[in-house]
Amino acid sequence: MRKKGNEQANNPDRLNIIVEGSKVIGDMITESNLRIDGEVVGNITSASKVVIGKTGSISGNLTCEEADIEGKVKGILKVESLLSLRSSAKIEGEIATGKFQVEEGAEFSGNCKMSNSSSEKTTIPVAASEEGLVY
Repeated sequence: MRKKGNEQANNPDRLNIIVEGSKVIGDMITESNLRIDGEVVGNITSASKVVIGKTGSISGNLTCEEADIEGKVKGILKVESLLSLRSSAKIEGEIATGKFQVEEGAEFSGNCKMSNSSSEKTTIPVAASEEGLVY
């Protein structure tokens, strides 16, 4: 998912933040890191890392390079490398990831598929995901 030579995606100055008390309805596509402390109703595609704080929630699908979840997710998670579920995480849905880390206390209801093989990875290029979107 991550483009070669795109070092700015991990630049802390390019962090997208949805703060506590905010609600976003619709799909979001980003090249850079994303932190969610509010509520998202829709699908998220990120070429970088997504962090869902304790007060954050997603009702929709999440596709990203790496994810660190403390909040709630209801939907399909496709994480290319490491998916970390912290002790306060609550996940309901399907997971496909390369690596899976779960802290004691995290809740997960659904199916999980792990694969380090690049032939089995599901990659969704950010540009391809934008087809049909109206700005």
